[in-house]
Amino acid sequence: MKALVYRGPAKKALEDRPRPEIKASTDAIVRMTKTTICGTDLHILKGDVPTCEPGRILGHEGIGVIEEVGPAVTAFKPGQRVLISCISACGKCVYCRKLMFSHCTSGGWILGNKIDGTQAEFVRIPYADTSLYGVPDDADEEALVMLSDILPTGFECGVLNGKVQPGSTVAIVGSGPIGLAALLTAQFYSPAEIIMIDLDETRLEAAKRFGATAVVNSADGDVIRAVMQMTGDRGVDTAIEAVGIPATFELCQGIVAPGGTIANIGVHGTKVDLHLEHLWDRNVTITTRLVDTVSTPMLMNTLRSHKLDPKLLITHRFRLDQILDAYETFAHAADTRALKVIIEA
Repeated sequence: MKALVYRGPAKKALEDRPRPEIKASTDAIVRMTKTTICGTDLHILKGDVPTCEPGRILGHEGIGVIEEVGPAVTAFKPGQRVLISCISACGKCVYCRKLMFSHCTSGGWILGNKIDGTQAEFVRIPYADTSLYGVPDDADEEALVMLSDILPTGFECGVLNGKVQPGSTVAIVGSGPIGLAALLTAQFYSPAEIIMIDLDETRLEAAKRFGATAVVNSADGDVIRAVMQMTGDRGVDTAIEAVGIPATFELCQGIVAPGGTIANIGVHGTKVDLHLEHLWDRNVTITTRLVDTVSTPMLMNTLRSHKLDPKLLITHRFRLDQILDAYETFAHAADTRALKVIIEA
C-alpha cells in the first residue's frame, strides 16, 4: 500500500509499505477514504516530537471503511464507515476511567506517533470499540474528518480549559486551523468578544468570516497595547495559545486579565518562560491539555444539526499520490492560503 513515511527531521517520503494486519483481538483494520494533515505533523517534521521515530507512517485523522476486525471487537463490523479518533483509548485503565483518554496507559496519542498512522491506504486501529465512531449514512465525510482532531482539540483544550463563558472576553492567539476551530466552538458559549491574533491577514479575514468580533495583526506593532485598548486596559478573561512557540505563550501572559485563564493548545518543542514576576498576584489560571476526544459525540450531533460547519476550514483537496504536494501547500500556508487539506486515499 502507499503511505507517507517520516524519515527524520525535515524528511518524508511516499512509499510502498505492507498492508497492516490484526495484532490484538481488539484491533480493526480500516481502509482509508479521507485523511488530512495536522499542525502536529509539521511539529514532528521539525523534530519537536521525539516519540515519533523515523520509519513511522504519519497521520492521526480520517474517515474510512472497516475491512477486518479482531474477535473481541463487538461495536463494529466489516463494511461499516467509521470516524477515526486521534486518540486511542483502552477504556479500562486508571486514566480512561477518569475520561483522560489522552493518557491511556496503552493508548493515547499513538497513531502517527508511536504506531503507524492514517496517511496511508490502510491503518490498524487499536481498541476499535472505544477509538472509532460510526458514521451516519447521510454524514458529510469531509466535514467529519475535522472531528478526528482539530475540533475536539480546539474545544476541549481551548474553550473548555479556557473557561469561556457567556459575556466573557476571549483572545485566540493563532488563526491557523486549530485557532479557528477554537473560534467556531467558543461561540457555543456566547462570549461578548472573540479577538483573533495572527501575522497572516488572510487567516484574519477567515476569522472574521467565522465569527471573530475583532482581529489584530501582530505584525503591525504592539499587540498587547492593542488588546488592552479593546478591553478598557483590563485584558481578556480567556487567552488561548494556539501556535506552540515561546512568543505566543508570552503574549498570552501579557494580555490575560486578573482572574483570567491562559489555555495552552500549541505543541511546544522549546523552552518557554513563565513570567511569575508579573503574574504571581493576578489570580491567573494556566491550563495545559492533550485532547481526550470526550466531546466527539457531542460535536458530531452538533454537526448533524447544522449548528456547526467544519467544512469552512477546508481549502484544498488532494489524492494520496499527491500527498507531498499537500504537505508543501499546508506548510506554506501564508503563500497558499491553506487552512485544512483533504487527502483522498
